[in-house]
Amino acid sequence: MRVLSHRIPETGARSFAVLVGDLAITAEQLRDEGGFDHTDALLDTYWLLETEGWHERLKEAHARAIKNGAKGRPMTSFTPAAAIQTPEKIVCVGLNYHDHVTEGGREGPARPLIFAKFANAVIADGEAIVHPSGTHALDFEAELGVVIGKRAKHVAAKDAIDHVAGYVVTNDISARDWQGVKKALGEGETGDGQWLRAKSSDTFLPVSAVLVTTEEVPHPDQLPIRGWLIPGSGPNAGKPVLMQEANTSEMIWQIPELIEYISSVITLEPGDIISTGTPGGVGVFRDPPVYLQPGDRVRVEVAGIGGTDNPVISEEAAAARR
Repeated sequence: MRVLSHRIPETGARSFAVLVGDLAITAEQLRDEGGFDHTDALLDTYWLLETEGWHERLKEAHARAIKNGAKGRPMTSFTPAAAIQTPEKIVCVGLNYHDHVTEGGREGPARPLIFAKFANAVIADGEAIVHPSGTHALDFEAELGVVIGKRAKHVAAKDAIDHVAGYVVTNDISARDWQGVKKALGEGETGDGQWLRAKSSDTFLPVSAVLVTTEEVPHPDQLPIRGWLIPGSGPNAGKPVLMQEANTSEMIWQIPELIEYISSVITLEPGDIISTGTPGGVGVFRDPPVYLQPGDRVRVEVAGIGGTDNPVISEEAAAARR
Protein backbone atom coordinates (compact mmCIF):
# COMPACT_ATOMS: atom_id res chain seq x y z
CA MET A 1 0.00 0.00 0.00
CA ARG A 2 1.13 3.53 -0.79
CA VAL A 3 -0.21 6.18 1.59
CA LEU A 4 0.05 9.77 0.36
CA SER A 5 0.17 12.57 2.93
CA HIS A 6 -1.10 15.90 1.69
CA ARG A 7 -2.13 19.32 2.88
CA ILE A 8 -5.62 20.78 2.37
CA PRO A 9 -4.97 24.24 0.84
CA GLU A 10 -8.09 25.87 2.28
CA THR A 11 -7.29 25.02 5.90
CA GLY A 12 -3.63 23.96 5.96
CA ALA A 13 -4.67 20.75 7.72
CA ARG A 14 -2.95 17.48 6.85
CA SER A 15 -4.75 14.45 5.48
CA PHE A 16 -3.93 11.22 3.68
CA ALA A 17 -5.01 9.21 0.67
CA VAL A 18 -4.37 5.70 -0.64
CA LEU A 19 -2.61 5.55 -4.00
CA VAL A 20 -3.23 3.04 -6.77
CA GLY A 21 -0.91 4.03 -9.57
CA ASP A 22 -1.17 7.80 -9.86
CA LEU A 23 -4.76 7.97 -8.57
CA ALA A 24 -5.65 8.50 -4.92
CA ILE A 25 -8.72 7.71 -2.82
CA THR A 26 -8.89 10.36 -0.08
CA ALA A 27 -9.42 9.84 3.64
CA GLU A 28 -12.86 11.43 3.31
CA GLN A 29 -13.82 8.91 0.62
CA LEU A 30 -12.46 6.07 2.72
CA ARG A 31 -14.67 7.23 5.57
CA ASP A 32 -17.81 8.07 3.61
CA GLU A 33 -17.77 5.29 1.02
CA GLY A 34 -15.42 2.76 2.57
CA GLY A 35 -16.58 2.87 6.17
CA PHE A 36 -13.21 3.73 7.68
CA ASP A 37 -13.97 5.11 11.14
CA HIS A 38 -12.04 8.27 11.87
CA THR A 39 -12.94 11.87 12.60
CA ASP A 40 -12.28 14.97 10.53
CA ALA A 41 -9.84 16.20 13.17
CA LEU A 42 -7.65 13.11 12.90
CA LEU A 43 -6.86 12.58 9.26
CA ASP A 44 -3.07 12.63 9.17
CA THR A 45 -0.77 9.65 8.74
CA TYR A 46 0.67 9.94 12.24
CA TRP A 47 -2.77 9.29 13.71
CA LEU A 48 -3.27 6.45 11.25
CA LEU A 49 -0.20 4.61 12.52
CA GLU A 50 -1.47 4.78 16.10
CA THR A 51 -4.80 3.17 15.13
CA GLU A 52 -5.04 -0.51 16.08
CA GLY A 53 -4.99 -2.72 12.99
CA TRP A 54 -4.75 0.32 10.72
CA HIS A 55 -3.17 -1.48 7.80
CA GLU A 56 -5.83 -4.16 7.29
CA ARG A 57 -8.66 -1.75 8.08
CA LEU A 58 -7.35 0.73 5.54
CA LYS A 59 -7.05 -1.95 2.86
CA GLU A 60 -10.60 -3.09 3.53
CA ALA A 61 -11.94 0.47 3.46
CA HIS A 62 -10.15 1.13 0.19
CA ALA A 63 -11.63 -2.01 -1.40
CA ARG A 64 -15.14 -1.03 -0.23
CA ALA A 65 -14.75 2.52 -1.50
CA ILE A 66 -13.72 1.29 -4.94
CA LYS A 67 -16.60 -1.21 -4.99
CA ASN A 68 -19.00 1.61 -4.10
CA GLY A 69 -17.78 3.67 -7.04
CA ALA A 70 -15.29 6.05 -5.44
CA LYS A 71 -13.21 7.80 -8.10
CA GLY A 72 -9.54 8.50 -7.54
CA ARG A 73 -7.92 11.91 -7.94
CA PRO A 74 -4.62 12.38 -9.79
CA MET A 75 -1.66 12.50 -7.42
CA THR A 76 -0.55 15.74 -9.06
CA SER A 77 -3.71 17.48 -7.80
CA PHE A 78 -2.57 17.22 -4.16
CA THR A 79 -0.28 19.52 -2.20
CA PRO A 80 2.37 17.20 -0.71
CA ALA A 81 2.95 17.00 3.02
CA ALA A 82 5.74 15.09 4.72
CA ALA A 83 4.70 11.47 5.23
CA ILE A 84 5.34 12.00 8.95
CA GLN A 85 5.29 15.70 9.82
CA THR A 86 5.88 15.65 13.57
CA PRO A 87 7.67 12.44 14.55
CA GLU A 88 8.39 12.03 18.24
CA LYS A 89 11.87 10.83 17.36
CA ILE A 90 14.13 11.04 14.32
CA VAL A 91 17.11 8.73 14.75
CA CYS A 92 19.80 9.16 12.09
CA VAL A 93 22.69 6.86 11.27
CA GLY A 94 26.10 8.21 10.34
CA LEU A 95 28.85 6.50 8.31
CA ASN A 96 26.63 3.62 7.18
CA TYR A 97 27.87 3.23 3.58
CA HIS A 98 31.35 1.95 2.80
CA ASP A 99 32.00 4.54 0.07
CA HIS A 100 30.94 7.42 2.32
CA VAL A 101 33.35 6.22 4.99
CA THR A 102 36.14 5.94 2.39
CA GLU A 103 35.56 9.32 0.73
CA GLY A 104 36.02 11.02 4.09
CA GLY A 105 39.28 9.19 4.74
CA ARG A 106 37.94 7.60 7.87
CA GLU A 107 37.52 4.18 9.42
CA GLY A 108 34.00 2.93 9.90
CA PRO A 109 32.71 2.88 13.49
CA ALA A 110 32.64 -0.45 15.32
CA ARG A 111 28.89 -0.11 15.88
CA PRO A 112 26.14 2.07 14.37
CA LEU A 113 26.79 5.78 14.86
CA ILE A 114 23.46 7.36 15.78
CA PHE A 115 22.41 10.95 16.29
CA ALA A 116 19.13 12.85 16.40
CA LYS A 117 17.18 15.42 14.48
CA PHE A 118 14.11 17.24 15.76
CA ALA A 119 10.70 17.59 14.11
CA ASN A 120 11.41 21.26 13.33
CA ALA A 121 13.79 19.98 10.64
CA VAL A 122 11.02 18.17 8.73
CA ILE A 123 9.72 19.70 5.50
CA ALA A 124 7.72 18.24 2.63
CA ASP A 125 8.64 17.54 -0.96
CA GLY A 126 8.69 20.92 -2.73
CA GLU A 127 9.12 23.05 0.39
CA ALA A 128 12.19 25.25 0.74
CA ILE A 129 15.41 24.33 2.49
CA VAL A 130 16.53 27.49 4.30
CA HIS A 131 20.24 28.26 3.93
CA PRO A 132 21.21 29.79 7.30
CA SER A 133 23.31 32.92 7.03
CA GLY A 134 25.93 31.50 9.43
CA THR A 135 27.10 28.55 7.29
CA HIS A 136 29.10 28.45 4.07
CA ALA A 137 29.11 24.64 3.73
CA LEU A 138 25.52 23.41 3.36
CA ASP A 139 25.44 19.82 2.10
CA PHE A 140 22.96 17.12 1.05
CA GLU A 141 22.63 13.43 1.98
CA ALA A 142 20.29 11.09 0.10
CA GLU A 143 18.86 8.48 2.47
CA LEU A 144 16.24 5.77 2.90
CA GLY A 145 13.94 6.43 5.85
CA VAL A 146 12.25 3.75 7.95
CA VAL A 147 8.94 4.57 9.67
CA ILE A 148 8.16 2.59 12.82
CA GLY A 149 4.66 1.11 12.94
CA LYS A 150 4.68 -0.80 16.23
CA ARG A 151 6.37 -0.05 19.55
CA ALA A 152 9.87 -1.52 19.60
CA LYS A 153 11.99 -2.14 22.71
CA HIS A 154 14.74 -4.77 22.82
CA VAL A 155 13.66 -6.11 19.45
CA ALA A 156 15.83 -8.81 17.89
CA ALA A 157 16.97 -8.28 14.31
CA LYS A 158 14.96 -11.29 13.12
CA ASP A 159 11.75 -9.64 14.35
CA ALA A 160 12.59 -6.05 13.43
CA ILE A 161 10.61 -5.68 10.18
CA ASP A 162 7.44 -6.66 12.08
CA HIS A 163 7.79 -3.28 13.81
CA VAL A 164 8.12 -1.28 10.59
CA ALA A 165 5.14 0.49 9.01
CA GLY A 166 6.97 1.33 5.79
CA TYR A 167 9.57 3.43 4.05
CA VAL A 168 10.08 7.02 2.97
CA VAL A 169 12.85 9.09 1.38
CA THR A 170 14.83 11.56 3.48
CA ASN A 171 17.52 14.15 2.77
CA ASP A 172 19.83 14.78 5.72
CA ILE A 173 20.82 18.41 5.13
CA SER A 174 24.04 19.22 6.98
CA ALA A 175 26.08 22.37 7.71
CA ARG A 176 29.53 20.83 7.42
CA ASP A 177 31.41 23.76 8.94
CA TRP A 178 29.17 23.70 12.01
CA GLN A 179 29.60 19.93 12.13
CA GLY A 180 33.34 20.47 12.31
CA VAL A 181 34.32 18.57 9.15
CA LYS A 182 37.92 19.67 8.58
CA LYS A 183 37.62 19.95 4.80
CA ALA A 184 34.73 22.40 5.21
CA LEU A 185 36.64 24.80 7.44
CA GLY A 186 38.34 27.93 6.16
CA GLU A 187 41.67 29.25 7.35
CA GLY A 188 41.51 29.98 11.06
CA GLU A 189 38.12 28.29 11.49
CA THR A 190 37.78 25.50 14.00
CA GLY A 191 34.07 24.63 13.79
CA ASP A 192 32.12 23.86 16.92
CA GLY A 193 31.53 20.19 16.15
CA GLN A 194 27.89 20.40 17.20
CA TRP A 195 26.15 17.77 15.12
CA LEU A 196 22.74 18.70 16.50
CA ARG A 197 23.04 22.30 15.31
CA ALA A 198 24.65 21.19 12.05
CA LYS A 199 21.96 18.67 11.21
CA SER A 200 18.76 19.68 13.00
CA SER A 201 18.34 23.32 12.08
CA ASP A 202 14.94 24.32 10.69
CA THR A 203 14.13 22.70 7.29
CA PHE A 204 17.13 20.33 7.42
CA LEU A 205 15.13 17.12 6.74
CA PRO A 206 13.01 16.93 3.58
CA VAL A 207 10.74 13.86 3.82
CA SER A 208 8.82 12.34 0.91
CA ALA A 209 5.03 12.47 0.83
CA VAL A 210 4.38 8.76 0.27
CA LEU A 211 4.75 6.05 2.90
CA VAL A 212 5.25 2.70 1.14
CA THR A 213 4.27 -0.16 3.41
CA THR A 214 6.53 -3.14 3.99
CA GLU A 215 4.65 -5.71 1.93
CA GLU A 216 5.39 -3.64 -1.19
CA VAL A 217 9.12 -3.55 -0.42
CA PRO A 218 10.22 -7.13 0.29
CA HIS A 219 13.89 -6.23 -0.19
CA PRO A 220 14.64 -2.79 1.30
CA ASP A 221 18.28 -3.84 1.21
CA GLN A 222 18.31 -3.83 -2.61
CA LEU A 223 17.06 -0.38 -3.60
CA PRO A 224 18.88 2.03 -5.94
CA ILE A 225 19.33 5.46 -4.31
CA ARG A 226 20.30 8.68 -6.11
CA GLY A 227 20.74 12.37 -5.41
CA TRP A 228 20.94 15.28 -7.87
CA LEU A 229 21.95 18.90 -7.52
CA ILE A 230 20.22 21.34 -9.86
CA PRO A 231 22.36 24.51 -9.78
CA GLY A 232 20.60 27.85 -9.78
CA SER A 233 23.46 29.66 -11.50
CA GLY A 234 26.62 29.01 -13.49
CA PRO A 235 27.19 27.02 -16.68
CA ASN A 236 25.00 24.11 -15.51
CA ALA A 237 22.13 26.26 -14.25
CA GLY A 238 18.88 24.31 -14.36
CA LYS A 239 20.58 21.06 -15.40
CA PRO A 240 20.41 18.15 -12.93
CA VAL A 241 23.88 16.91 -11.95
CA LEU A 242 23.96 13.38 -10.53
CA MET A 243 25.91 13.58 -7.27
CA GLN A 244 25.08 10.35 -5.45
CA GLU A 245 24.32 6.93 -6.92
CA ALA A 246 24.38 3.74 -4.89
CA ASN A 247 22.25 0.85 -3.64
CA THR A 248 20.98 0.17 -0.14
CA SER A 249 22.75 -3.19 -0.37
CA GLU A 250 25.92 -1.19 0.32
CA MET A 251 24.82 -0.21 3.82
CA ILE A 252 27.18 -1.45 6.53
CA TRP A 253 24.29 -2.12 8.94
CA GLN A 254 20.99 -3.11 7.41
CA ILE A 255 17.59 -2.13 8.80
CA PRO A 256 17.05 -5.14 11.12
CA GLU A 257 20.46 -4.60 12.73
CA LEU A 258 19.78 -0.89 13.16
CA ILE A 259 16.43 -1.49 14.83
CA GLU A 260 17.95 -4.11 17.14
CA TYR A 261 20.75 -1.72 18.13
CA ILE A 262 18.59 1.39 18.55
CA SER A 263 15.74 -0.35 20.37
CA SER A 264 18.18 -1.79 22.89
CA VAL A 265 18.47 1.69 24.42
CA ILE A 266 15.70 3.83 22.86
CA THR A 267 12.05 2.82 22.77
CA LEU A 268 10.80 3.35 19.24
CA GLU A 269 7.16 4.39 18.87
CA PRO A 270 4.77 4.44 15.88
CA GLY A 271 5.65 7.35 13.62
CA ASP A 272 9.31 7.52 14.62
CA ILE A 273 11.73 7.78 11.69
CA ILE A 274 15.10 6.10 11.28
CA SER A 275 17.17 7.76 8.55
CA THR A 276 19.57 5.01 7.56
CA GLY A 277 22.62 6.92 6.32
CA THR A 278 23.96 8.27 3.05
CA PRO A 279 26.22 6.84 0.36
CA GLY A 280 29.27 8.55 -1.07
CA GLY A 281 29.14 11.59 -3.34
CA VAL A 282 28.24 14.27 -0.81
CA GLY A 283 29.42 17.78 -1.54
CA VAL A 284 32.00 18.27 1.19
CA PHE A 285 34.35 15.53 -0.01
CA ARG A 286 34.38 16.54 -3.68
CA ASP A 287 37.35 18.31 -5.22
CA PRO A 288 36.55 21.13 -5.13
CA PRO A 289 33.73 20.88 -2.58
CA VAL A 290 30.20 21.49 -3.84
CA TYR A 291 27.78 23.16 -1.44
CA LEU A 292 24.13 24.14 -1.69
CA GLN A 293 23.49 27.79 -2.50
CA PRO A 294 20.27 29.85 -2.53
CA GLY A 295 18.69 29.32 -5.94
CA ASP A 296 19.77 25.67 -6.18
CA ARG A 297 17.47 22.66 -5.97
CA VAL A 298 18.30 19.23 -4.63
CA ARG A 299 16.48 16.03 -5.58
CA VAL A 300 16.66 12.64 -3.87
CA GLU A 301 15.08 9.40 -5.07
CA VAL A 302 14.94 5.83 -3.78
CA ALA A 303 13.63 3.37 -6.36
CA GLY A 304 10.19 2.04 -5.53
CA ILE A 305 9.73 4.48 -2.65
CA GLY A 306 9.62 8.00 -4.13
CA GLY A 307 11.58 11.18 -3.69
CA THR A 308 11.91 14.78 -2.67
CA ASP A 309 12.75 17.85 -4.76
CA ASN A 310 13.41 20.99 -2.75
CA PRO A 311 14.58 24.50 -3.60
CA VAL A 312 17.20 26.24 -1.46
CA ILE A 313 16.48 29.80 -0.33
CA SER A 314 18.34 32.31 1.82
CA GLU A 315 17.40 33.04 5.41
CA GLU A 316 16.45 36.56 4.34
CA ALA A 317 14.11 35.23 1.63
CA ALA A 318 12.53 32.86 4.14
CA ALA A 319 11.93 35.72 6.57
CA ALA A 320 10.30 37.78 3.81
CA ARG A 321 7.84 34.93 3.15
CA ARG A 322 6.64 34.78 6.75
